[in-house]
Amino acid sequence: MATKSRKAGSRKTPRPRAGKRGGGATKGPKLAAAPTAEERIAHALEAIAAAMSSAAAKPDNSVALTRAEAFVWHPDGRLMPVPRVSRVDLGLLKGIDRMRDILIENTERFAKGLPANNALLWGARGMGKSSLVKATHASVNAAVGGQLKLIEIHREDIESLPSLMELLRSSDFRFIVFCDDLSFDGNDASYKSLKAVLEGGIEGRPENVILYATSNRRHLLAREMIENERSTAINPGEAVEEKVSLSDRFGLWLGFHRCSQDEYLAMVRGYCAHFGIKLDDAELEREALEWSTTRGSRSGRVAWQFTQELAGRLGVRLATK
Repeated sequence: MATKSRKAGSRKTPRPRAGKRGGGATKGPKLAAAPTAEERIAHALEAIAAAMSSAAAKPDNSVALTRAEAFVWHPDGRLMPVPRVSRVDLGLLKGIDRMRDILIENTERFAKGLPANNALLWGARGMGKSSLVKATHASVNAAVGGQLKLIEIHREDIESLPSLMELLRSSDFRFIVFCDDLSFDGNDASYKSLKAVLEGGIEGRPENVILYATSNRRHLLAREMIENERSTAINPGEAVEEKVSLSDRFGLWLGFHRCSQDEYLAMVRGYCAHFGIKLDDAELEREALEWSTTRGSRSGRVAWQFTQELAGRLGVRLATK
């Protein structure tokens, strides 16, 4: 009897068959279907495309440097060639003769491998600061056979400046790294990257690189930014020195001031003569002064804007010669 009892107890309760309805059976989770051959091929192709895209995003900058004279720096490590630089001829820049001569001399020394200073062009808006940098590069580069490259770095990418320096250090070319409208506001601490490159880092600025910057501010920093540092520092004087010392690291300061009426009219006449715009001189002077009055200022930019208006009205194309 004991044996029969054990056998009876060892019998297993039969499980309900999968997919059979009724009997109170619960359905188990469905297993994920194995990917088909087409899906595996699609995934493989996507992985290959992603790898090729990643490789294409890192071009050989040493090769790119031979294909243009000017570039825009991207913080992901790319130097984007600029096929045609937007600039005016050096001879069209009026009223800034002294600054022009100083910057050209400094750039010529640098292009020849002689000592030269980083330059800060500061002052009134529209007086040709960035135009002078670009025109100077074109003039000097033509004299040295294309060995001087111009690289623009945007203000918001200043923190990547050390990476750019590392890239340029081993090149056989010489470089002007140019930042237009450079200034710092609020709690922006990226100016420290610029300070380290200008002077003070272990490696220092590469000998084949010079930095030119333009700004409306002489000290590159907003007044309230300096005042905030003064009010919260233990030693206010040291805090202000920390901020002002950034401008001090540019060895060459070139100040641009508002032009006189005669200088403004000379700019207008220079543009008109260069582009062949014919108008009676008395009428030209009257219209140019009226234009500057409506704009509330006189500058090289205002003179150029008036020239564009006059050329369009007279049907003259402003093609560069």
